[in-house]
Amino acid sequence: MRGATRLLHDILDDLEGGQPASAQSEKPDATLGGVLDRMDERGFGVLLLLLALPCCLPFVYVLPQIVALPMLALCAQLAAGRTHPWLPAQFRNRTLSIAQFRNVVTRGSKYGGWIERLARPRFKPVTGHLGGRLVGLLLLIPSASILVPLPSTNTTPGIGVAIVALGMIERDGLLVVLGLLIGIAWVALLIFLGAEAVQFIKDWLTTSL
Repeated sequence: MRGATRLLHDILDDLEGGQPASAQSEKPDATLGGVLDRMDERGFGVLLLLLALPCCLPFVYVLPQIVALPMLALCAQLAAGRTHPWLPAQFRNRTLSIAQFRNVVTRGSKYGGWIERLARPRFKPVTGHLGGRLVGLLLLIPSASILVPLPSTNTTPGIGVAIVALGMIERDGLLVVLGLLIGIAWVALLIFLGAEAVQFIKDWLTTSL
């Protein structure tokens, strides 16, 4: 990955460089607020990407459910028409390990680097103000799925949110639409399979009694 990942690494470098010498000798931390304060108008996309990357990795638990809460808040703000992201104090002050998030960004780039190499500005109405409001509304669906602590509910929706975030950063409406399709289609599939499983169990219990 180039533009988005480079931006994230630059933010982490800036935060790490601003640590006191004693902190730099240990394991420096940052806060979500500190990351947010270093963002330009692409703040929603960058912050959503930062939060979605841990959800994209298989066999990662607990962290996806933690980051899903601020992710839902950001999506709601997009849907409400805000032009800059806002987080309440408890989320702004949440500490992040710079080293761990740098590792997540690096690992995530190995899986999705080809996506950003294809990104370019196109379908601009999708990433405009009105389009952004609809995108925020639709993003609530995969973000809510990530919040559910069950198998298969976070990796694919997280990938969908990450692709949408990349599209927002690069102003690529096609990537935004692709990410929404991936995230929402997967959630719809999980709901369908869950309903079928419930119906199967009900039928089995009925015939067994």
